[in-house]
Amino acid sequence: MPRKTDSDNPDALGTPSRRAALRLLDAVLRRGEPLEQALVAATRHVYGPDRGLAHAIAAEVLRRLPDLDALIDSVTERPLPDDAKARMALRVALVQALVLGTPHHAAIATVLPLVDGGPRKLVHGVFGAITRSGVLLPEIPALPPKVEARWDAAWGPDMVEGAAQAIAAPPPLDLTLADPGETDHWVAALGGTSLMPGHVRVADAAPVTDLPGFAEGRWWVQDIAASLPARLLADGPRHDGATAIDLCAAPGGKTLQLAAAGYTVTAVDVSNARIKRLRENLFRTRLKAEVIAADVLKWAPAEPADALLIDAPCSATGIFRRHPDVLHRVHPAIIEEMAGLQAKVFLRAADWVKPGGRLVFATCSLERAEGEDQLARFLSARDDYAIDAPDPALLPAGVPVHADGYVRTLPGMLADKGGCDGFFIVRLRRKG
Repeated sequence: MPRKTDSDNPDALGTPSRRAALRLLDAVLRRGEPLEQALVAATRHVYGPDRGLAHAIAAEVLRRLPDLDALIDSVTERPLPDDAKARMALRVALVQALVLGTPHHAAIATVLPLVDGGPRKLVHGVFGAITRSGVLLPEIPALPPKVEARWDAAWGPDMVEGAAQAIAAPPPLDLTLADPGETDHWVAALGGTSLMPGHVRVADAAPVTDLPGFAEGRWWVQDIAASLPARLLADGPRHDGATAIDLCAAPGGKTLQLAAAGYTVTAVDVSNARIKRLRENLFRTRLKAEVIAADVLKWAPAEPADALLIDAPCSATGIFRRHPDVLHRVHPAIIEEMAGLQAKVFLRAADWVKPGGRLVFATCSLERAEGEDQLARFLSARDDYAIDAPDPALLPAGVPVHADGYVRTLPGMLADKGGCDGFFIVRLRRKG
């Protein structure tokens, strides 16, 4: 009787994490769920490092999906269906072998138990043919064709090339400091670099919670582009007791910035789970804000504020470096839906700013419908607001102020320093 091997055993060492990765990919590619949202359910039977491995495998598959599929299709007589389990298993096996450095025998042995019957032989044969050929994935990944076409039409080929380069590897870790005056200290303590006061960028970092200054609340994780909306809102003199409202505030990076700048902050978000993280961040940093769980389309403040930040819900295509799932689950209908929601929030919240006060509208999106077009629509409806262009000195070198007075960060900006997320940011002043 032949001896069973790990590949015959559904509970072989290493297989549960690959099964979890397969569930993650199914949630993203078939059901359209965000990767982070799907993580809890998909990894419910794996723990510790195995959970992290499942996430890493799924994320790398999503970064490299068009190139992985091109390899698979190059050695099959007929293309496998996109949702075929054999194709999904091959994606998981190949990304381990060609990107994550998993020994080839382990990459295939831990995946074969996920495929039953004839497809198991197919998976083994295709994997062997690809790995024996010595072929490698391209250094710069291909973007999904529909995304590439959309971004090329909106921004041109240079942006598309920058986006492809940006997706090649996870981005560095950006930190926003509670006290910008301590920038030099934390650059030295963390072994990082700084692109502007109050910012530290760390490469190849240890777990965030193990880094100096985390427990003391001296900084928080926040991409440099994500730190700009609150930075622009808080710029300039303010009176004692100046008030700020942060809408769609959780997990709280911008709330922390405004509180650290001296504002009396009201932070509003509809998600109780995200609000929990906001409260944890406030507690850790010893900063204060009034936190309200509410739908901003139904809630209203008792009185207008000196400053208001709308970190509007959006398609999040600008954070594709950290969340490559958006490249595969966001499509024009979602962008249109989010733009409609943003317009409602923008117009409603504009009444909550005092005459002479400031409003910053921001989205972490690379879609004009959620940025430039949104601004034009707002200004055509509200003649009591005007663009308040920021001083370029407030921005990191390499991020310009557009001629029309807003800020748009794109892939390719700061590329030689590690890049940044895609954002649209405009600062407006309500006429007095």
